Amino acid sequence: MNGRVRAALISLAAPVLAITFSIVVTSLILIATGDPLGLTWQTVLDVGLRPRSIAQILNLGTIYYLSALAVAIGFRMNLFNIGVDGQYRVAAFAAAMVAGNISLPFPLSIVLAVIVAGITGGLWAGIAGYLKVKRGVNEVISTIMLNAIATGLVAFLLRQFGEARGNDITTPVIAESSRAPGIDLIPGSTEPVNSLIILAILAGIAYWIVLNRTRFGFRLRATGRSQGAAVASGIDVKRMVIISMLLSGGMAGMVGLPLVFGESYSYGLTFPGGLGFTGIAVALLGRNHPIGVAFGALLFAYLEVAANPLQIIADVSPEIITIMQGVIVLAVVISYELVRRYRVRDEQQRVARALAADDAINTAGSPGGESPRQPERTSA
Repeated sequence: MNGRVRAALISLAAPVLAITFSIVVTSLILIATGDPLGLTWQTVLDVGLRPRSIAQILNLGTIYYLSALAVAIGFRMNLFNIGVDGQYRVAAFAAAMVAGNISLPFPLSIVLAVIVAGITGGLWAGIAGYLKVKRGVNEVISTIMLNAIATGLVAFLLRQFGEARGNDITTPVIAESSRAPGIDLIPGSTEPVNSLIILAILAGIAYWIVLNRTRFGFRLRATGRSQGAAVASGIDVKRMVIISMLLSGGMAGMVGLPLVFGESYSYGLTFPGGLGFTGIAVALLGRNHPIGVAFGALLFAYLEVAANPLQIIADVSPEIITIMQGVIVLAVVISYELVRRYRVRDEQQRVARALAADDAINTAGSPGGESPRQPERTSA
């Protein structure tokens, strides 16, 4: 088998094992609770055949993808940015506030929003980077605290500068000319695809190019693998930590834009939360690779969209989807470790076979079929 094909199959083994294990566990739970097993899985599979559901999956997957890329940037630097939730909140609020007060035609409105959201999210994440570099504060602790601060700060600013709309308080509504238009991408769908899916695609391409085709990306990956080796090679680790957190926060700032410009057209107290934590799960499932993350984002979006039909058609609690997603996250960690051990053992066996083949060739080519002996050294 070709070496690249073999490596690709081994890499695919971990997510396949995780998904298979989650299906088995979910099926056992359905049997134990007396829910219809066959109807449940039929309903889940039918979701992928409905045009409107496909559009919903793409729209939700776009948000999950951006969130996972933000987490993946930190992961590649060996930083656990758990603060994506707070970063996209402050960034979405800032972008919605600017877009609501400055009316620009599309796509100039999106360009301005990307700049505002990227800077806001980056600066908010930069606080955690600064605390880690200057005060030695673990980024997990600081980003968790910053999540809580961001939620409270945005709620305070909304009450100060927002507008009351029924039971909600929101930023000024974005003008219709500034909104992101939908794309009739799925034939037969009554729901268009959010045009900011293009932003997610461009973000994924930029992520791959920067990490794999630039000197900065090499330094980032090298520092993430071994800070000691990075220091020895002349890399400024503290600077890399700050830049990585700024980039991760800047990417996190993009998460709320599809919702602000393609769905709610404002930021309010009821703006969806928890998207950053879903991004962590998606990044783990996709192994921080832009293509793997895309598949993970679409899978989680698929399961989320399937929750409503499950409740209506199969009379199954939508929490079964949450259970399935949780099992996937737990299983993927275990399966990746199993695959890693298999890969190491496979490499050792291949090296042993290659050495044995070399020894056989040397033995066959020596006089009398014996291995050539090294000349004995005589003492002076």
